[in-house]
Amino acid sequence: MTLHTEWVRYGDGNVRSGYLAKPERAQDGQPAVIVLQEIWGVDAHIQEVTERFAQAGYVALAPDLYAENGARKAGLQTDRVDTVKRFLESVPPGAWHDKDKRDEVMGELPEPEQTHVRETFGILFGGLNLDTYTAQLTDASNFLRHDYAATKGQPIVSIGFCMGGGLSARLAANDPDLKGAVIFYGQAPSDEQIKQIVCPVRGFYGELDTRITGEVPGFAEKMQQAGKSFAYQIYDGAHHAFFNDSRAAYNPKAARAAFAEVLSFFDEVTK
Repeated sequence: MTLHTEWVRYGDGNVRSGYLAKPERAQDGQPAVIVLQEIWGVDAHIQEVTERFAQAGYVALAPDLYAENGARKAGLQTDRVDTVKRFLESVPPGAWHDKDKRDEVMGELPEPEQTHVRETFGILFGGLNLDTYTAQLTDASNFLRHDYAATKGQPIVSIGFCMGGGLSARLAANDPDLKGAVIFYGQAPSDEQIKQIVCPVRGFYGELDTRITGEVPGFAEKMQQAGKSFAYQIYDGAHHAFFNDSRAAYNPKAARAAFAEVLSFFDEVTK
């Protein structure tokens, strides 16, 4: 399939930007998928995932949450984020969440790489508050629903991975017109946010990702008590980020099964 891809600007004063993909031959009047980034931003993998949804017949938009007026904020430039990503992929998994071990390994890096890694790591992971992105999320859905010709007035759904998984749930809490939201191994919304969710939500998790997956039964119970639609799948032997085929955690079997479930869900809620 031939796709049309571009970086678009939108929002008040065109302050927002994102990577958009759609079928080249698609007419106006198409449903849209908002693809929400991992902590690494709208990198090559997220762009490729966005294109997958376009190949499935949707208009797909990945908002660049680290950009303002078309440029990345200081410390979050693509090359700086990529440096942190490479660093974390090179250290033992236990060092990811152990500050002392992480600092020890960082201290072995040459300069200026060491300083860059410390600065950008601090920005990315230092007190991550997903609720600070709410305006950017709703700007994306408003753009697709009201301004972009190909999707104007059409159903919109969201999907996110890791950080983006939590954001997908938060978009569901802040956009009453969203038709469906998918969470891939993301942080659950707060009790107050659960009350505000209108659309059905689906979740996909890895068995070995205990930090996130361990909270899912409680999240499911709260959704049920609040009368919300939530169903989830936990994949045996799968780690966090099992859908990301650019990382060592990639699990083809789980990713394949989950993607099929997502497409079925999106087809159902966008009819």
